[in-house]
Amino acid sequence: MGKPENDSGLSGWKKYCKEQNIEFSVQRILVEGLGGMAQGLFASLLIATIFGTIGTYLFDLSYTVWGQEISLLAESKTFATAIQGVAMACAIAYSMKAPAYVVYSCMTVGYAANSLGGAGGPLAVYVVTLIAVFLGKLVSKRTPIDLLVTPTVTILGGVFVATLIAPPIGTAASWLGNVIMWATNQQPFLMGILVSAIMGIILTLPISSAAICAALGLVGLAGGAAVAGCCAHMVGFAVASYRENGFGGLISQGLGTSMLQVPNLIKKPILWLPAVVASIVNGPVATCIFKLKMNGTPISSGMGTCGLVGPIGVITGWLSPSEAAVAQGEAVYAAGAFDWIGLVLVAIVIPAVVAFLTSEFMRKKDMIKEGDYKLEL
Repeated sequence: MGKPENDSGLSGWKKYCKEQNIEFSVQRILVEGLGGMAQGLFASLLIATIFGTIGTYLFDLSYTVWGQEISLLAESKTFATAIQGVAMACAIAYSMKAPAYVVYSCMTVGYAANSLGGAGGPLAVYVVTLIAVFLGKLVSKRTPIDLLVTPTVTILGGVFVATLIAPPIGTAASWLGNVIMWATNQQPFLMGILVSAIMGIILTLPISSAAICAALGLVGLAGGAAVAGCCAHMVGFAVASYRENGFGGLISQGLGTSMLQVPNLIKKPILWLPAVVASIVNGPVATCIFKLKMNGTPISSGMGTCGLVGPIGVITGWLSPSEAAVAQGEAVYAAGAFDWIGLVLVAIVIPAVVAFLTSEFMRKKDMIKEGDYKLEL
């Protein structure tokens, strides 16, 4: 007799992993894991920074309750910032399709990894949470006392791993980020091109550029180059594909994500060229001419024009530098007209013009055909 239909011909360790939804793949570990990390950061540290900036420089929602004066935006910023490690770990576990008890238990693990990881806390949270999710899935729903076993294994195993590897991971991530930022300050033209092009490509791939920028703590001039590259790809693809996708495509890619083009890029990689050329031009313009710096939260460096988070991060950094920016010696920066013009040019105008001209040239040379950029929106 043949194997049962749901056995799929697997046995031993592979069968066990299949049953426990344990998957060692690029999709699960990099795409889903880093994507979850970025979402957790967005829902904690990034939104907290926006709350704080609005509350400090525009208005706060103040009221008195139980005899105590409350400033809603300021209080929300404090609490949201405090749980960034928790939010990252929970989002990573959820994105990796972990069972409920594993997701909840990873909150403790994330808090521990972020605390022990120091300046490189986000990367430490990512790595440690991956291990904790694996440990939790190994035992999930395998005993009649799952309520006790799964949280125990996930939390104790995760915290133990965090104590071992979070500090060196945090140190290594911080060191690498500092090297990139130092190199950008020393060679703004060359590094402006490299950081802009690489981060733009990563943003378009199904890998989170925001999570990578956060993990490396990219702020300052290098963060500005990352913003330039991410904006170049989002605006670049939106403009280059306007013929095929119209206004809806312009908004969904320009304010949403350039990842929508991935299926088309897999079929025809040369379609990447207009956005890449735009990022190569945009990077050194940002670093050498306008000296654009990301003094907001590092995650903003990798968001581009997605919800205008990248430009907003630059603006909030002008008003109130993040802890990462302050650690790099950045002071409160009073932006002038030149800075505002530079931000608009780098975030929107230059990517749009360069990508449009490049794509039109490629269309005339029959390198891009009608329908190549078509999205199913």
